[in-house]
Amino acid sequence: MNELQLLGPRAHGEACGCAVLKATAEDFQVDEVLDIPLTGQGEHLWLWVEKRGLNTEDAARRIARAAGLPLKAVSYAGLKDRQALTRQWFSLHLPGKADPDLAAAEGPTLAILQRQRHNRKLQRGAHAANGFTLRLTALDADRAALEQRLQRIAEQGVPNYFGLQRFGFAGGNVEEARQYAARQELPVQRNLRSRLLSAARSYLFNRVLAQRVAAGSWDQARVGDLLAFTNSRSFFAAGEAECDDPRLAILDLHPTGPLWGEGALPTSAEVLRCEQAVGTGEQALVDWLAKAGMAHERRILRLPIAGLTWHYPEPDILQLAFVLPAGCFATVVVRELVDLVPAGQTDTPCEF
Repeated sequence: MNELQLLGPRAHGEACGCAVLKATAEDFQVDEVLDIPLTGQGEHLWLWVEKRGLNTEDAARRIARAAGLPLKAVSYAGLKDRQALTRQWFSLHLPGKADPDLAAAEGPTLAILQRQRHNRKLQRGAHAANGFTLRLTALDADRAALEQRLQRIAEQGVPNYFGLQRFGFAGGNVEEARQYAARQELPVQRNLRSRLLSAARSYLFNRVLAQRVAAGSWDQARVGDLLAFTNSRSFFAAGEAECDDPRLAILDLHPTGPLWGEGALPTSAEVLRCEQAVGTGEQALVDWLAKAGMAHERRILRLPIAGLTWHYPEPDILQLAFVLPAGCFATVVVRELVDLVPAGQTDTPCEF
């Protein structure tokens, strides 16, 4: 499967050029935004960890081994990229125990920057947002067009696609999910089951969003839509009055798309027909997600980009800084700017 099949069309026009992302880990930096005041006491030790070239699950295993704890005693809010420099929180459950010596966990790829006790463990999804600092290197782009595009996405946001990393190499996670769905079976291995269910839901959401982008309605409320605020998981139905809500214009309120699960789709009118058409085209996946007991949820179609700034430290480098809600992908922001090419394959000029 190619990029267009897994994501969908761009909303703001063709790429302004091309560039390399993640030539080094420092080119993709992520800081978890967690607005939880720590008490300084309790049976949970919270760690602010910097990791380089290491994914979240591997970091959790290293911390558990160093602390002499089972892996289930180590918690984190969200998964972060391997090929990146990331800073995020972990918590260790230590009832009646002193702080462990974690020196064995640290090294060139992992450093513990802060430690503090708290009376509760870190829950999945507890972080409100992620801050990104990205460096696009080997930049070959129309600078005037790029400046206009940056201004436009700052004002209008971008389609909130799930990024390619959700789907595995060449969409392999989706294809494997289809194989299980065809048999209406679930993988026995918990991690594999979670990964494939997530890929299937994400793929179906992207298909709905792709249709809305093609129709020019991804950032507009339509009668029958379900609307949600940027950082809320609740939603409400849109009638004529709600479609004119001024909070839509300031990127505070957004139309949503389906994360399939049990039960009927809660949209109505033409919005429902669009979503049903996508589901009918992938009926085995839809039935499989319902059989797995997934709850029907919604995800905003439009991704607002908070605090977007940019500059050019060198003529062929564009540095971006911005904040995205938790669960959203920085790569879909970059996709509205440039095509990404692998490092070492920049000898051929871009066509734009």
